[in-house]
Amino acid sequence: MLDSTQLRTFAAVVREGSFEAAAQSLHVTPSAVSQRIKALEQAVGQVLVRRSKPCRATDAGRPLLRLAGQVALLEREALHAARPPAVGGPAPTRVTVVANGDSLGTWFVGALARLPTELALLFDVRRDDEEHTAELIRDGTAMAAVTAQREAVQGCRVERLGAMRYVALARAGFAARHFPDGLTEAALGSAPMMAFDRKDQLQHTFARTVTRRRIDPPIHYVPSFDGFNEAVRLGLGWGMVPERFARADLATGHCVDLGAGRHLDRPLYWQHWRVESAILDALTAAVRAMAGAELR
Repeated sequence: MLDSTQLRTFAAVVREGSFEAAAQSLHVTPSAVSQRIKALEQAVGQVLVRRSKPCRATDAGRPLLRLAGQVALLEREALHAARPPAVGGPAPTRVTVVANGDSLGTWFVGALARLPTELALLFDVRRDDEEHTAELIRDGTAMAAVTAQREAVQGCRVERLGAMRYVALARAGFAARHFPDGLTEAALGSAPMMAFDRKDQLQHTFARTVTRRRIDPPIHYVPSFDGFNEAVRLGLGWGMVPERFARADLATGHCVDLGAGRHLDRPLYWQHWRVESAILDALTAAVRAMAGAELR
């Protein structure tokens, strides 16, 4: 039988990144944190925490990290249901979710704003590439994710939200200078290209649909939704921009659609823990409703 205090301490170490920070958040001494982690590791027979900076869960620790989060969520809801209404309402519950940058920049935050204030939620929103967001559920960091992965992570439910449509956008002058003959393989291989970070393969995927081969152009990395799109608008490089965000610049002629009708639809899915939780149900309903209005 696992000790709930030890599980809670284990989750705090990974969340806060160190034994000392976990001790502060739990209002105990670092020695107490160390003893609890050691006792939990002895009970399991595995090293659960990688003592790095920051501390991380080992492969053996990931299932327990997810369990710790689920136990904390269910305990909070059970206590709230059992106790009489408190003056000032329930204590806030922190909800960790992860989404890709384009969803965060267009529709996802609107889904969070739909949740009833009486749930008293505090959000810890993480950003990652849609091909990698499910990893934060797999390692127990997040309870839910917007992801491009349709296969359910073990212990999770998954449902399709819709697809985000992207167009290959470039400032008009940039397009005239670098793509005088359209989307040729030579132009795609030499024109500066935008990317969020090294994980972002959206532009390469689009180029491969045109050329049927991998290109290796010069790349600008701008890891923010607003910064990425502004860089495209200013002519720093071309990039795949959500269609709804590109419409205004296309209408004025400030930017052009390099694909001339070609587009890329990226299916998105919602994955979350498979537990009976009012908070997760409300979050899923809000995400489903917002995605239904904004995605294809």
